[in-house]
Amino acid sequence: MEGSKESTKGVFAEGNFYRRMLTLAIPVAIQNFIGSFLNMVDTVMVGQLGETAIAAVGIANQYFFIFMMFLIGLSAGCSVFIAQFWGTQDLKNIRRILGVGLGSALVISAVFMVGGLLFPRQIIMVFNHDPQVLAEGSRYLQIVLGGYLFSGITFIYVFALRSVGNTLLPMAISTVALFCNVFFNYMLIFGKFGAPALGVAGAAVATVIARVVESSVLLAVVYGRRTVLAATLSELLDFDFSFLRKAYRTILLVLLNEICWGMASLVYAVVYGRMGTQAVATIQIVNTITNLFMVVIFGLSSAAAVMIGNRIGAGDIKEAKADAQRFSVLGVAVGVALGLLLAVSSPYLLKAFKVSPMVRHSTQTIIYIVAVVFFIRIYNIIAIVGILRGGGDARSSFLLEGFTMWFIGVPLTVVGAFALRLPVQLVYALSLGEELSKALLCLWRLRSGRWIHNVTHRFGSG
Repeated sequence: MEGSKESTKGVFAEGNFYRRMLTLAIPVAIQNFIGSFLNMVDTVMVGQLGETAIAAVGIANQYFFIFMMFLIGLSAGCSVFIAQFWGTQDLKNIRRILGVGLGSALVISAVFMVGGLLFPRQIIMVFNHDPQVLAEGSRYLQIVLGGYLFSGITFIYVFALRSVGNTLLPMAISTVALFCNVFFNYMLIFGKFGAPALGVAGAAVATVIARVVESSVLLAVVYGRRTVLAATLSELLDFDFSFLRKAYRTILLVLLNEICWGMASLVYAVVYGRMGTQAVATIQIVNTITNLFMVVIFGLSSAAAVMIGNRIGAGDIKEAKADAQRFSVLGVAVGVALGLLLAVSSPYLLKAFKVSPMVRHSTQTIIYIVAVVFFIRIYNIIAIVGILRGGGDARSSFLLEGFTMWFIGVPLTVVGAFALRLPVQLVYALSLGEELSKALLCLWRLRSGRWIHNVTHRFGSG
């Protein structure tokens, strides 16, 4: 990093940085806010069926969560290349990487669908042994698998569109799909407009409908408007094994990063699941509420990855470093503000959930804990997902995330839950040791300046 005087001047300077950042970040933030808000509505709707229903859907969605980690890792890995190729306007290689991503997404989707169809009860039993949760969760999972293939296609295109600076299209289409999900949830869970009241199964059907709509409309617009990503089949398949190997040198690291994070999160879910249905419901509500306040950061981290990737692809290393400083400071400032807002608003948001006083108390306590360290969590996301990945430093992202989760967060959580037998709020507090250590390591890596890698150099020009 540069000297403190130059750094401060660069961070607070007005100009193109803020215009570009807001253009990229705001649509992503809005998309994620709408998604998180409607997911909260979804949880509230399912919650009207009771805590067992919340736990069943939450646990079944852990399988989708792991699937999503594969998709995010794959899509983010492809977007590292697409952002840097976009910096040099290399359209041919952008479409080749898009083809690699789509082919890989189809394979991953097929594997998860087959696994879920063959072993639904075994998957739910990993998290919880409550017979009612097991029955409802298995039923939900088998139905919702019908949308996995469409989700795989959507993820690849959404990340690719953001990498070439088009964040408005994914926002608009996802918004339509999310409202579609809420409408069909209302209709099919409670039996409105002449439909049967399907309960938890109705929520699953609504989710599948929304994912089909989202993927179909997205493809129709991409090709109807002849966007950069409107590639022919021959352009998508115009790569050989050498190209695939070079691409996967980075994609695999990002994929492993997300899998590593996802599997650790899975361990957390198993721990809370073994602590009882009330603990599962508590964490489900905590995640639903806190995700509402994370949307701004998803926008900032996405903007950071795109802007820094574009800079490096164009060979503008000095501005890439300056942008990294600006995003770091901005992330901490926004994190402090959002943490305060979370603490103040959470008692009112909790009123929307029909749960027992014990679950309400545990949830409120955890949210206050999260609010205190919110700025640290946000800094970590921007540093790893935005700056390091945008800079092509996938290896450091993977090592930082893997080490802090598996050697700090997971052990502390397991010890707190099973050795010390602490209540859920204290177990959650122990897990945050991961965030503190991660922030220190991220700061060290960014200050070293060794995170900038132009990954397009390993390919020929388009």
